Amino acid sequence: MAQQAEPRSQGPYPQPPAKEVQHRPPAYQMPDDTPWKQTWRIVSARLQSVSDQVSRRLTQRTLKIGISARIFHPEAGAKGLQAKTLQYLEESIAQWVMSRDVLVLMIPTVNTSSMLHSSKIRLRDYAKHLDGLVLQGGADVAPQTYSQTPTKPEWSGDSARDVYELELLHEFIEAGKPVLGICRGCQLINVAFGGTLYQDIITEVPHAMAHVNDLYDSHRHEIAFPQGSSLAQLFPAQATPLVNSIHHQAVRDLGRDLRIEAISQADGIVEAVRHTKSRFVMGLQWHPEFHRAGGAELLDCTPILDSFLRAARETRF
Repeated sequence: MAQQAEPRSQGPYPQPPAKEVQHRPPAYQMPDDTPWKQTWRIVSARLQSVSDQVSRRLTQRTLKIGISARIFHPEAGAKGLQAKTLQYLEESIAQWVMSRDVLVLMIPTVNTSSMLHSSKIRLRDYAKHLDGLVLQGGADVAPQTYSQTPTKPEWSGDSARDVYELELLHEFIEAGKPVLGICRGCQLINVAFGGTLYQDIITEVPHAMAHVNDLYDSHRHEIAFPQGSSLAQLFPAQATPLVNSIHHQAVRDLGRDLRIEAISQADGIVEAVRHTKSRFVMGLQWHPEFHRAGGAELLDCTPILDSFLRAARETRF
């Protein structure tokens, strides 16, 4: 018969009962932490990290600025390139914009109904993918575009370019993107909002100074900024800045929701306008891209360019 094992001796002193193991939270956790609070902090941290990455990519991505095309129409009887429709970009305007380390792309006309090279690309697509628009100078705005008849054949303008640039302008405004118009571009902005132009300053404003002559971009005059205008705020120390003058047409009747930003000091001809209902839609009658080469006495328009590009960065989303 098997003998039962005797219980092991506990020794002269009784053993205390075994203690349950306590699971204490790590020292870095808050005393009142709960699983829900910990989960929420983890999710919040992840979202903040993603937000920071997206923000860095958006703010650090190089701006892409579109510039409207000048158009050379075929000459009758010509051969080679002069017999073709050419679209081109004047070098100075491109270099002026690129001086602030942004990408510049010329925006060509589009033709969705072409029999030769059809495309579904629209000017709206350029407004969607680019960050801002510059309307460069060039041919006269056609009087028919603002419901008038040319008083002389040589002032008939370029109605084909008007149609293209007006659509381009409205698409960028609709997309909330900034627009800067130069010379013709300033006049086009006025016409786009229902304004009219002097077809020829000398013949329609007899008291006006000559705003264009054979000196071309070396011809210049003083301007003044009306009190309260954004340009007056941008150039507080400039009472009568000097700009070049290369235009025989000018703003006559001001378009809807436009404000005069600068006038010619000698005769009151409008030299700059701004659309009051847009973040940044401004037209300059002079050519800021020629100023640096023209001499230190000319107005340094870099603050205007910077304001335009700042608006482009802020409205790029």
